[in-house]
Formats: sequence, structure tokens, C-alpha cells
Amino acid sequence: MKVRAREDAIPFATADGSTIRVLLDAELGGTANQSLAEATLAPGEATQRHYHAASEEIYFILEGTGAMEVEGDRRDVGPGDAILLPSGAWHQIRAADDAELRFLCCCSPPYSHDDTYFE
Repeated sequence: MKVRAREDAIPFATADGSTIRVLLDAELGGTANQSLAEATLAPGEATQRHYHAASEEIYFILEGTGAMEVEGDRRDVGPGDAILLPSGAWHQIRAADDAELRFLCCCSPPYSHDDTYFE
């Protein structure tokens, strides 16, 4: 069994503009088919619009509210919302102006920097 504490996951800034803590992936936990990370956005901040050619993603909102855009479809999101991001779908998430947005990102196959494409 592999258990990794959130406190052991060192946060870093990603190319899309969020701060990520990798919880489990191929390097940190030995997953073969998925990865799990926690992302945060400061109030009013947004990720850069992007897509993943291979990875399908699921975002799960933990704290805060914001707006999610997937292929032009825009929705308000908040705690308890799960959002499917199909592979190849352009997407962007923005935190509301009043609080940090914290969410989980699950990718299958596992997240790869080489599979992230920007406009």
C-alpha cells in the first residue's frame, strides 16, 4: 500500500499558472494509469487555456468558487463539483475574486508536461 501525506507533496508553479502538489503519480507513488494532484489558484487568478492530447482529466472542487470553461461551455463551480475534461478539450479555470480556489486533478493516463498544449 502506498500512502503519501499532502504535507510531503512540495508545491510548485505550473506552466498553466496554477500551483500544484503532486499527491500520487508514476514517480511519486508508482501509479501506472493515473495521477492525482491538488491545485490552487489565488483569488482572481486563472490557468492559461490549454488541452491535453492524451490525458482525460477530472477536477474536483474542494474549496472556493470559480468559473470553468471547457470548449466554450462556461459554468460556475464550487465545493463538491466534479468536472470532466475530455482529452483534446480546451479548458481554463478561474478563481472568484474573493477566495483561493483549491481542487483535485486526476489524470488518466498520468499527467505529463509534454502532453500540455497552449494557445
